[in-house]
Amino acid sequence: MDYQLVAIKIGSREDTASQVQKILTGFGCNIKVRLGLHDLPENSCDPSGLVILQTTAGEKELESFLKELNSMDDVTAKSLTL
Repeated sequence: MDYQLVAIKIGSREDTASQVQKILTGFGCNIKVRLGLHDLPENSCDPSGLVILQTTAGEKELESFLKELNSMDDVTAKSLTL
């Protein structure tokens, strides 16, 4: 069984989180697992974050999803199949 994963690095969560969430919601039927991470240094909150997804999308749908995410400033998305 192969696992299809997507990693999304978000550089400025305050500026991009709502748009990234909108894209994820539109792709939601293809997301099996979603994990969100961000660093919490003492007495502050890091503005960057990382989202890891396990997806079930077909090749064209995944390509469109990644293109939409990567078109945003401060957002980088890559896929990996294991």
